[in-house]
Amino acid sequence: MKPKDIASYLFLALTWGLSFLVLVRVAHAFGWVGAVSFRCFVAGATLVGASLVLRRRLDFGFGLVPLLVVGATTVAGQLIGLTFATPKIGTAMAAILVATIPLFAMLIASLAGVERITPRGLVGVMLGFSGIVLLVGFPAVPVTPDFVLGAICTLLASLSAAIGSVYASRRLRLAGAWEVTAGAFLVGGLISLPLVAIVPPPALPGPLDYLFLLILGGLMSATTYVVYFRMLASIGPTKAVSVEFAVTIVAVLVGALILDEPLSLAQIAGAVVIVLGCALVLGLIPFGPPRRLAPTKAGP
Repeated sequence: MKPKDIASYLFLALTWGLSFLVLVRVAHAFGWVGAVSFRCFVAGATLVGASLVLRRRLDFGFGLVPLLVVGATTVAGQLIGLTFATPKIGTAMAAILVATIPLFAMLIASLAGVERITPRGLVGVMLGFSGIVLLVGFPAVPVTPDFVLGAICTLLASLSAAIGSVYASRRLRLAGAWEVTAGAFLVGGLISLPLVAIVPPPALPGPLDYLFLLILGGLMSATTYVVYFRMLASIGPTKAVSVEFAVTIVAVLVGALILDEPLSLAQIAGAVVIVLGCALVLGLIPFGPPRRLAPTKAGP
């Protein structure tokens, strides 16, 4: 990778890994629905405002329907599930389960006829779901109904993100990163906004709460997604999606060192198994016998 791609990779790993820490603070202040909706509006407004300042024309000629699908899945579906679940299962568990997105994406792409499941991918999927069993079945905290609900919601959020990613790769591959990010977040905010009436903020947020909301929406959502889409075009989907592994490592360290979240040995093993499974799915680990090169004919 080029130096700028390495810098983008590290930026995403650190920023998305730390976002779980900020997410807990924002969800506590604004409620889990408000945290999603307001975050989406901040992210969308940040990109629209930046485009006006930079005199960058946003082209939404690809239509509203693709934005509705991506906004409902990759944005609203994923963020609602994560924001609701993270306080229940902890940042480390949430981040590890989010690393299953590549597994779900491969299965959905296969069902949609986008790509065929290879033996390598099948082994990766089996390892990934084995890791999920270890994570959810042997937690370091008591298995309460809240914990089970949080784990299920995180997996559903990952599934939703995978559906949106596969759809976007087919329908929006030629669209600009700014347009897709801004439009999807604004749509996600509109979809989740009515739920604020059902789950309102628990109290009047303070000035620091609004600051954390701006950081979460402006930096950890708008900026990161633009960087990610650019990195996707630069280094390809396999290497780009592998940033989820680095995100998991950062988030687990944040949960353990800053939030004092416990992890059992079985959960650590589950995390390793999931990472191995995803690495196989993404083709980052050699699998099977090496290919033999065809002999070349000597002479003219």
